[in-house]
Amino acid sequence: MTESKRRILVTSALPYANGSIHLGHLVEYIQTDVWVRFQKMRGHEVHYVCADDNHGTPIMLRADSEGITPEQLIARVYEEHKRDFADFLVEFDNYHQTHSPETRAYAEDIYRKLRDRRPSLIATRSVEQFYDPVKEMFLPDRYIKGECPRCGAKDQYGDSCEVCGATYAPTDLKNPYSSVSGAAPVRRESEHYFFRLGDCEAFLRGWTRSGTLQEEAANKMQEWFAAGLNDWDISRDAPYFGFEIPDTGGRKYFYVWLDAPIGYFGSFRHYFERIGRAGEVDDFVDKERAATAGTEMVHFIGKDILYFHALFWPAMLEHSGYRTPTRINAHGFLTVNGEKMSKSRGTFITARSFLDHVANPEYLRYYYAAKLNGTMEDVDLNLEDFVARVNSDLIGKYINIASRCAGFITRRFSGRLAGVVPNPMLNDLQSAADSIARHYEARDYGRALREIMLHTDDANQFIDRVKPWELARRPETERELLRVCSEGLNIFRLLTIYLKPVLPGLAASVESFLSVPALRWPDARVWLPADHRIQEYKHLMTRIDPKAVAAMVAANRETLAPPKEGHSRQRHAEHQAHTDGNAVNEVGHVSIEDFGRLDLRVARILDAEHVEGADKLLKITVDVNEGRTRTIFAGIKSAYDPATLIGRLTVIVANLAPRKMRFGLSEGMVLAASGNGPGIFILSPDSGAEPGMKVR
Repeated sequence: MTESKRRILVTSALPYANGSIHLGHLVEYIQTDVWVRFQKMRGHEVHYVCADDNHGTPIMLRADSEGITPEQLIARVYEEHKRDFADFLVEFDNYHQTHSPETRAYAEDIYRKLRDRRPSLIATRSVEQFYDPVKEMFLPDRYIKGECPRCGAKDQYGDSCEVCGATYAPTDLKNPYSSVSGAAPVRRESEHYFFRLGDCEAFLRGWTRSGTLQEEAANKMQEWFAAGLNDWDISRDAPYFGFEIPDTGGRKYFYVWLDAPIGYFGSFRHYFERIGRAGEVDDFVDKERAATAGTEMVHFIGKDILYFHALFWPAMLEHSGYRTPTRINAHGFLTVNGEKMSKSRGTFITARSFLDHVANPEYLRYYYAAKLNGTMEDVDLNLEDFVARVNSDLIGKYINIASRCAGFITRRFSGRLAGVVPNPMLNDLQSAADSIARHYEARDYGRALREIMLHTDDANQFIDRVKPWELARRPETERELLRVCSEGLNIFRLLTIYLKPVLPGLAASVESFLSVPALRWPDARVWLPADHRIQEYKHLMTRIDPKAVAAMVAANRETLAPPKEGHSRQRHAEHQAHTDGNAVNEVGHVSIEDFGRLDLRVARILDAEHVEGADKLLKITVDVNEGRTRTIFAGIKSAYDPATLIGRLTVIVANLAPRKMRFGLSEGMVLAASGNGPGIFILSPDSGAEPGMKVR
């Protein structure tokens, strides 16, 4: 398969600078890195950039809790992230930070162009918030405390009581005070800035059906169009760690999700300035220049941030004179042993912990690749299967070819190979380059590896038939021994070419062992010449020890202890609803009739957003297949970014009496689980469930 040289800017989503890289993150970076390495092996010009996502309230709060500045925090995390990625052989051409002059310049330019259009795509309107008159700052609910108006418990937050579960407006608190200064808060209005996303709907409807998205992602867009595109609040009040919005006198900051994707451009400009190609940046990012240059921009993301990348991001780019993505490739979530990653089960595993226990990152790279198929399906890391598959495919099959042939060549023939005489098996292996390349291009790595392993099986069966160890016993079969082992090592070289995007470290060791330059995809068209000399064979990879995996899980398992506070944690997503204030220490039995009164239904989350003035609530719009949508206010803000919920299926109590709250009417309850340890986890039905199905 031949094609003209492509020029591609490739990105992965930016990891947030508030924690460590874990195995869930690595699905995306390994997926992207495999694709990038494959394209570079094909001879294309590819630039893979990424950055730490540095801004937002969580960064500010964590830095404050550690007694350091946000800049000090993000500098430390930046080094940790770079080290983890490098150790997993994720090879960025540039890894930067969004808190950079390059990203600031692009953010301000895009904002001004959107603002200054006619009609303008930036709107302003007042939002009522609480204000600390001493500190002269607006207060989120988390900074307002007082006595619960229901049970009288002291030091409760401004939207709900953690003792009795009651919910209320901050103004309902008795003796309210600012947790920042201790002063009584007052209500004030604040002007916020909004991006008019709805005005971009005509463009987005066409763009999302242009082939840029996977079909399943494009279909998801139609659901969001049907629900209506709301204006997007792109501003935050000081104090906030981020970029100031131009012409606001330092009072307003860009919301982190505005400048995060712009960080792709910032990192790319930083890279091209570093390598002396600053004049070519616009060939990749400017709308007209990119069209003339024929460049591509390809994003790899998780399906949880599809809303931002397939709606907000292209709308902002299109209407500010920048190029839109050529392709957005979304992947699913990672589960471990069929379940969500869990600290209590020891399956919430950091990248560093994996390296400390299992050591070789290419075990995980291979297993993830074997599970990825180019769709948004979730990827399951089954730890038992992980050990079995890696040991079987890589050591038992692939490495076995070299270990059974190389020793005879070095000991009996001074390391020199015979020339290859083509035969049907070799021809089939060589011609497989095109189909394997198509699978890599489509990100269907699982199919690529299955095809490679079929040829690996053929090679091992060939060696089993000719039995070089028996040929070595007879002087008269010396030439046959040389031919067979030379063919085996040539096969091993081709298989290495095909596996190199997934296993670059192992491939480098093979290149040294075979005394060949860095393998490229076109090298599959030729065989090693007669009399080519190889090096002495040394073990290339060892088996995974199941005990190492077990030790890793044990090391990551948290011991769940009851919280020090005397009150209980919330037990479901709707902790604000219908608590009578009387603690129940033991769960009593209910009759089947009582249970039958609950109407539990599968619901699809169409939209999710923060609730102005509420510290713990998200406003969720769900479809229960009843000819209308419902609005539910759920107390899960601490556990979920709203964008991660959109499109997910969950379970709701459909016949719960609607409850009037100051934020609006809540028409049900989203079910979720929590325990004595940290975390809230909404319930999700198995694949195949549809909105409206009854849970029995």
